[in-house]
Amino acid sequence: MHDMYLFNTMGRSLQRFEPLHDHKVGFYGCGPTVYNFAHIGNLRTYIFEDILVRTLRRFGYDVTHVMNITDVGHLTGDDDTGEDKMVRSARERGSSVLEIAQFYTDAFFVDTQRLNINRPTIVCKATDHIQDMIDLIQRIEANGYTYFAGGNLYFDVSKFEHYGELAGLQLDQLKAGARIEIDPNKRNPFDFVLWFTKSKFENQALLWDSPWGRGYPGWHIECSAMSMKYLGEQFDIHAGGVDHIAVHHTNEIAQSEAATGHKWVNYWMHAEFLVLDKGKMSKSSGSFLTLQTLVDKGYDPLDYRYFCLGGHYRSQLSFSWEGLDQARAARLALVDRVVALKEAAGQPAHSLARPEQIGAAAKAYLQAFDDALSDDLAMPRALAQVWTMLKDTEIPPADALACILDMDRVLGLSLDAAEKREASVDAETVRWIEDMIRRRAAAKKARDYAAADAIRNELKAKGIQLEDRPDGTSWKLTN
Repeated sequence: MHDMYLFNTMGRSLQRFEPLHDHKVGFYGCGPTVYNFAHIGNLRTYIFEDILVRTLRRFGYDVTHVMNITDVGHLTGDDDTGEDKMVRSARERGSSVLEIAQFYTDAFFVDTQRLNINRPTIVCKATDHIQDMIDLIQRIEANGYTYFAGGNLYFDVSKFEHYGELAGLQLDQLKAGARIEIDPNKRNPFDFVLWFTKSKFENQALLWDSPWGRGYPGWHIECSAMSMKYLGEQFDIHAGGVDHIAVHHTNEIAQSEAATGHKWVNYWMHAEFLVLDKGKMSKSSGSFLTLQTLVDKGYDPLDYRYFCLGGHYRSQLSFSWEGLDQARAARLALVDRVVALKEAAGQPAHSLARPEQIGAAAKAYLQAFDDALSDDLAMPRALAQVWTMLKDTEIPPADALACILDMDRVLGLSLDAAEKREASVDAETVRWIEDMIRRRAAAKKARDYAAADAIRNELKAKGIQLEDRPDGTSWKLTN
């Protein structure tokens, strides 16, 4: 079993991973609220979680990965403000809430499949687990952590001693910085609703009977109820985006530990934002890119997966089309290298040596690759090992091929299916390339060598290599 170190948001430190049960890992990742398409920022988080699960399995752990589907209760504000995102989407699109939920759930899993994100062990819908939520709320209530006001049941955060610990804030500091309270029923601005029976929106689409009246659950309670149902009252890892730390995950901890009376989750992991020039990507702002947007522009979904592999999950990743072009060029170069290795090895992948049978030189690269993974999923370092290994002419092709295909069990780039590509471009692209070559020639004539180099680099990033000859400049495709 390979030692593994993970950065735990609870305590803000790198910690050796020690599962509760030998060789078994319980992992819960917050799933989508299915009121719209996932944007590529959301998908970055799911790629990170996929890498985490693939790595744990690579190191010999039996992982049970649970993901929720939020199809009720998530308001437009994470702090109980605004209206239900599902209801608003259904109204805008003229469909029922459940129709909207199913449509966007299907779309989400199409996207994850295109990105080679393995489907979780268990996918659970909030609307299928209302009774589990009611049962959990009753335990919280019996332990004295709730109050009923204005038709809603609230969690009283002042009763929970460790509230705000995940976010690194004390409750008195939170109170000092609290904004003006807009819910007069709350005793404390950070109290949150466990069960709504009164909403400022009429005709709430989905309602259930409960001990507190006919209504619907708050968003936070669903993750606690469903994770405990499938993973038990204590489990190993809970993950999501950094935007979940301050409110959603903080509230999950409070209500879960208030119900059970003991520690709930051992390791908290959070992926940073994908950012554009104008800030983080957000559905609420209406300005976001979907995976289909990238596909429509001619990219393969795996170009985006490779792009995400190039950044550490705890660092913000700046998205640009130039960066995606570079990722595409690198991924296609990797595909071509694997094709060349297959030809040089002269044998089908299924007859290749297993990782434990390859030579010492290739094994050293595998060890370095695993060392990078075990250091809090250091994917940029892991990718560097991939390329260094592929450029090492001392490694026999069969060993190099076995090595890269083994690495791809984590990379998830479908390299086992790599095939020789037909290099071709359409007429419009040819005209654009020739225009760029003319602009470069003009820049060189004007002694603007920086501009000329910039044009060459732009073409290179798109897989087009220039060659200057006495009779002019020619070009060829490299990917």
